[in-house]
Amino acid sequence: MIGKIIGQKYVSMAKTWVPTLAVWGTVGGVALVHLTDWRLVLDYVPYISGKFKKDE
Repeated sequence: MIGKIIGQKYVSMAKTWVPTLAVWGTVGGVALVHLTDWRLVLDYVPYISGKFKKDE
C-alpha cells in the first residue's frame, strides 16, 4: 500500500536506510545520556535505580 503511494523506489531506499538510522539514533541517545546528568536518567531504570538511593 505504501509502495503505491510513494513508489517502490523510495520504499527500497527507505529499507536500506533503516539500519543506519537505528545506529545513529542509538549513538545520539547514548550521547544525550552521557552529556546530561546520567544519574537523573538512570533513576528511571528499575534495576539500577535501587543502587543510587541517597542516604538522608
